[in-house]
Amino acid sequence: MSSDPWGRVDETGTVYVRTADGEQVVGSWQAGTPDEALAYFERKYEGLVVEIGLLEKRVKTTDLSAKDAQTAIDHIRGQVDAHHAVGDLDALKVRLDKLVETVDARREERKVQRAKQSDEARHSKEALVVEAEELAQSDQWRAAGERLRALVDTWKGLPRLDRKSDDELWHRFSHARSAFSKRRKAHFASLDAQREEARKTKEKLVAEAESLSGSSDWGPTAARYRELMADWKAAGRAQREHEDDLWNRFRGAQDVFFAARSSVFAERDAEQTENLKLKEELAEEAEKLVPVQDLKAARAAFRSLNERWEAIGHVPRDSRPKVEGRMHAVERALQESEETEWRRTNPEARARAEGLTGQLQAAVDKLQGQIEAARSAGNTAKADKLQRELDGRQALLDQALKGLHEFGG
Repeated sequence: MSSDPWGRVDETGTVYVRTADGEQVVGSWQAGTPDEALAYFERKYEGLVVEIGLLEKRVKTTDLSAKDAQTAIDHIRGQVDAHHAVGDLDALKVRLDKLVETVDARREERKVQRAKQSDEARHSKEALVVEAEELAQSDQWRAAGERLRALVDTWKGLPRLDRKSDDELWHRFSHARSAFSKRRKAHFASLDAQREEARKTKEKLVAEAESLSGSSDWGPTAARYRELMADWKAAGRAQREHEDDLWNRFRGAQDVFFAARSSVFAERDAEQTENLKLKEELAEEAEKLVPVQDLKAARAAFRSLNERWEAIGHVPRDSRPKVEGRMHAVERALQESEETEWRRTNPEARARAEGLTGQLQAAVDKLQGQIEAARSAGNTAKADKLQRELDGRQALLDQALKGLHEFGG
C-alpha cells in the first residue's frame, strides 16, 4: 500500500483522497505501481489548480460575463466534487466559493452599472427628444436639418432602454423629425411656387425693358425704367437657374437705353454750352443799349438781338436764369423809356396836367392876395391860417409843375 498526505492506494489498487468529510474513492489503478497511481491523480489535481487559477484571473481582469463565469465554476466544481484527483480538494472548494462571491459581487456591480447607464441613456434620449421637438418648430431649415441628423447619430450610439420606454421616446423623436420634414417640405414647395411666380413676373418685366431699349423718348422712358426696377425688386427672386439670366437681360436692356441717352445728352450738353456762350455775347451787346439815348434805334436793335436770341436754342438749365435775367433787365429799361416818352407826348395827359397847374397857380395867387390883405388889416390869425393853406397848395403846384415838365412844358 502507498500513501501521501492527501491520498493512498490500497492493496486492491483503489485510490483514495482525504477530505474534511473523510476519505473518498478517487478511482481504481491496475496498470502500474501505487506511486504511479498517486502521481497520475496528483497531476489531475494540479490541472484543477491551474484551471481555477486561470478562471480567477479571467474573472478579475476580463469582462467575462457572470453567466459564463458561473458555468465555468460549476464545471470545475463538478470535477472537484467527483473526487477524481488527489490533493487538497477542500482548499479548491474554498477557492471556488470565494470565486462565486467575486462573480456575484461583479454581477451586482454590473447590475448597478447597467442601471446607471440605463438611467443616463434615458436622460440622454429624453434630452434628444426635447431638442428634436424644439427643432421641429424651427425655420432655420439647413441648420436644424443638420442638427436633427446629428441627433439621430447620437441616438444610435446610446444603449437601448426597456422596450416600452425606448419605443415611446423613439416615437416622439421620430414624430418631431417627421413634423420638421413636413414643414420644411411645405416651406420649399411654397418657395418654389413664389419663385415660379417671380420668374413669370420678371419675364414680363424683361420683355418690356427690351421693348423700351430703343426708345428716344428719354424722360418718360427713364421714368418707366425706374418703375420697372421697383417692380423687379418687389417681385422677389426667381429660381437660381433663371434669376441670373433674367437679370442680365433686364440690365442689358437698360444699359442699351441709358447708353444711347447719355450719348445724346453729351451732344446736347456740348451744344447748349456753345449756345450759352452765344447768348452771353448777345446779352453783353444788349446791355450796351442802356441807358437809352435813341429809343427808336434802341428798340430796333433789341428786336434784332432778340430774334438772334430765339434762333440760338436752349442753354444749360442751371445757367438759364442768369443769362435770361440780363436780357430781361435791358427789356425793362426799354419799357420804362417807352412809358416816359408816352407820358411826355400824350396830348390828353398834357392837357390835364396844364389845366391842373393853371388851377393851382390861380389858387396860389388868390391866397397870396388874401394874405396880404389880412396882414394890412392887422388880422394876423387869419393871415397865418391862409398861409398854412397856401403852403399846401404850393406843394401841389410844385408837384404839378414837375409832372408838366416831363411833357416838355
